[in-house]
Amino acid sequence: MPNIRDIAESSGVSTTTVSRVINNHPYVSDEKREAVRRAIELHNYQKNINAVHLSTGKTFLIGVVVPFTDHPYFGRLLKGIAQEALNNNYKLILFQTNYDPGKEVEAMDMLKHKQIDALIICSRVCEWSMISKYLCYGPIVLCEDIKEEGVSSTFVDHYESFSKALAYLYDKGYDKIGYCVGRMTGTNSKQREKAYKDFHDQHNFTINPDYIFSQSLYFEDGIQIVQELRELPVPPTALLVTSDQIAAGIVTCCEKEQISIPGQLAIIGFDNQPIAKFMDITTIEIPLEKIGQKLFLQSLDTEHNTHQEISTRLIERKTV
Repeated sequence: MPNIRDIAESSGVSTTTVSRVINNHPYVSDEKREAVRRAIELHNYQKNINAVHLSTGKTFLIGVVVPFTDHPYFGRLLKGIAQEALNNNYKLILFQTNYDPGKEVEAMDMLKHKQIDALIICSRVCEWSMISKYLCYGPIVLCEDIKEEGVSSTFVDHYESFSKALAYLYDKGYDKIGYCVGRMTGTNSKQREKAYKDFHDQHNFTINPDYIFSQSLYFEDGIQIVQELRELPVPPTALLVTSDQIAAGIVTCCEKEQISIPGQLAIIGFDNQPIAKFMDITTIEIPLEKIGQKLFLQSLDTEHNTHQEISTRLIERKTV
């Protein structure tokens, strides 16, 4: 492969002049610029991007960690991240972890070895004690309510949004309320669990563990939830469902099973995805694209650590 010295010798100019032409710097005569361009074309010379990265100290690559790439929640987060990456002439490296801690560590190791400029973790499985070891290698941004030193975050107050939804159902006359989540661990899930417990304590209700459903991620999981509800001697009269996709699965299955919504079962989804609008599902709107945009911009800020809370709102439709 030809190098910059070969191009200089072929065009009869200095390596400095070749470098200026390659990098579009001024102060090169038209004659010399044309000679360099002819030599580049003749030798099929390609700029060594790795060398450029070494000289600038940047790769213009941002890592993004998601547990799943086929889940609408993370798809909309990625859309916001990708739009800002495009606006700022950055590229993304995507890490799908399936909540495997080893995969998450691999992403952080790329930050350590300067293969990426920053890392955005949309949903983590590693403990904070592990993540904190990597903060000295570059910006790490989290999509959760965490205010530790050395890390930026953009988040939704899931305790507040869950409490808002529970209070809304209670005011509508529902007192046997369950909920569905993707996993019971994680900062966001723990906030929801606390809101649920505090709601029951406030009203002197007893928590029924049969009303709590985990490992709920996709449309078809909503069908499984309805089947489990049918087997309960006293089923819940309302459900908070942390994904509109699952809520849509529940609503669809209830229609087939002739379970009246909201008469026998009220549903509140989360995110305000297009399917919730199409099926008239009451939901808590979470502006995921906006969150993704802010996460990306925080990843570029090497001087400051910021924590930005994004507000949610209840959208009333026909499932409550």
